Amino acid sequence: MSSFSENLSSAVVQLPAIALRRMVGVVRTLDRLSRNPQYREQVYAEVPDVARFDPGHDAVMMCYDFHLAGEMPRLIEVNTNAGGGMLAYLAQAPALPVDHQSLPAKFRKRLLQTFSDEIKKHSTGAKLKPERIAILDENPTEQYLYPEMAAFADLFRAWGVPTEIVEPRQLHTSAEGVDFDGQPVDLVYNRHCDFYLASDEMAGLRQAYLASKVCLTPNPHMYGLLADKRRMILWSDPQQRASWHLSGNDERLLEQTVPNTSLLAAMDLQRLWSDRKRLVFKPVDSFGSRGVLIGEKLSRKRFDQLPAERTLVQELVPPSMSETADDGPMKTDLRVYAYRNRVLGVTARLYRGQVTNLRTPGGGFASVRII
Repeated sequence: MSSFSENLSSAVVQLPAIALRRMVGVVRTLDRLSRNPQYREQVYAEVPDVARFDPGHDAVMMCYDFHLAGEMPRLIEVNTNAGGGMLAYLAQAPALPVDHQSLPAKFRKRLLQTFSDEIKKHSTGAKLKPERIAILDENPTEQYLYPEMAAFADLFRAWGVPTEIVEPRQLHTSAEGVDFDGQPVDLVYNRHCDFYLASDEMAGLRQAYLASKVCLTPNPHMYGLLADKRRMILWSDPQQRASWHLSGNDERLLEQTVPNTSLLAAMDLQRLWSDRKRLVFKPVDSFGSRGVLIGEKLSRKRFDQLPAERTLVQELVPPSMSETADDGPMKTDLRVYAYRNRVLGVTARLYRGQVTNLRTPGGGFASVRII
């Protein structure tokens, strides 16, 4: 199995302890907000039907991405279906293979506990671990993080749970449930980026999910509440925050950490063009930094072509810089992996260029030292 050494940086990124506490605070504040009745009512009015269905459980391997301005982290986005969790841990020892056996027993236990919690909630306590798992993605063997999916499959098998890595067409799915090769699947670890199960190939899984016949994690409910980029419009609006009756600490933390965010359709285009150098433009349904445009690099022609109802306009928060031994300074993103309000780990991603990538020589996932 690949060592992925080309995607693991040897650099060590220093993170002030106060910044880490604020990052963890954001994770826990947003987890509380996702359970806030007033907030849920507001979000449910904006999302498709499938995202209004509450399956009674949450989402494994969520991540929260930050840029750091001194000691103040700024939240860039929230993700479900987040890959790279194992790589993030292995960045502490880049020579190790991407293999579940390379992970300390404590970390393996922590990962498995999240899946145990999910199936336990889905089954209302009847199951303590899944009976069969399908790891789902589009053309999984062609995905960049396929070795990590294989490592998860091995981890689940070592746990005693039969596991397959599949694409949607390989599953038999309907309102009656999910099976693979004639065997029932009770948990789908979803790495697919059809977040709202809107495509034809995901229609059967959608039916099984809405009928509560499978534990789908992560799922459209948690994506709609926290990871749909349009939620940042709400979080950055002081009037909206006031309507949720947050604690003073939670309201203040969102004010400090969430960049001003709006939908392009709601803005004055001429004024926006004049201010573009301090802004970043993001498709509302993109992932992995796809389609993200830095205002300073944006041509007028491209600006005029942006779909107003599908483009977020966000205050530009430049990434911090980290020194590397051989490759000079690199831009730095910080990522917190979490389940509910439990932090699973923190990592940095080093890169050059406009947006995060895993292609910069000497860049990639890097270990973090708390100072």
